[in-house]
Amino acid sequence: MKVPSTWNSPPQQLGPCRWEFPPSDDWPNSDLVGGGADLEPSTLIHGYQRGMFAMPAEPGTGSPDFAWWSPLTRAILPLDNLTITRSMRRSAKRYSIRIDTSFEAVMRGCAAPHRPGAWINEEFIDAYVQLHELGWAHSVESFDEYGQLVGGLYGVRIGNFFAGESMFHLARDASKVALMTLVNMMKDSSMQLLDVQWQTPHLASLGAIEIARHDYLARLSLAVSP
Repeated sequence: MKVPSTWNSPPQQLGPCRWEFPPSDDWPNSDLVGGGADLEPSTLIHGYQRGMFAMPAEPGTGSPDFAWWSPLTRAILPLDNLTITRSMRRSAKRYSIRIDTSFEAVMRGCAAPHRPGAWINEEFIDAYVQLHELGWAHSVESFDEYGQLVGGLYGVRIGNFFAGESMFHLARDASKVALMTLVNMMKDSSMQLLDVQWQTPHLASLGAIEIARHDYLARLSLAVSP
């Protein structure tokens, strides 16, 4: 698979964030660290650089209100720790993988209302499509033999850091194969940190581990440094 220039090309520069985010020393002892601001590109990137990400205040309700989260126990996927099963290797031969060709479609697959805990609404889709158009957000897509999108993932890249936001599948292992591709691209680009936010049994089965928030912030600082 040929990695497109969109993956390694520098994103468009953003103006300064107009919001002042509190330093981590002032965060409460909870996953929820603040509320308000907006979903402008400069705001979202400013948040990621400081270890926060935006989600609705009450995930799953579809509420347009959102808050800023930084889990006390953060899940990351070490790039050398991805669990690759024989099933995943077989599935990798069935799918055609593309990068950044169907970003919005991947987001809408992740936002499907029938999925448990679905929280991605139109406000977030608009915000992240804009980030994608500016070169900050990327998608990895799995297509079947008929050219149909059957799985994928999306997230945000800042330097040597990738924030995995969500993934979906309509066919066996389609999202896992996309994840395999992402990990390989990150390795090839000498990237350091793959954030997957909160641990789940599914992510644990793929090799994700949990680290304390202060450890995550230290790793993040190194990964996003120019």
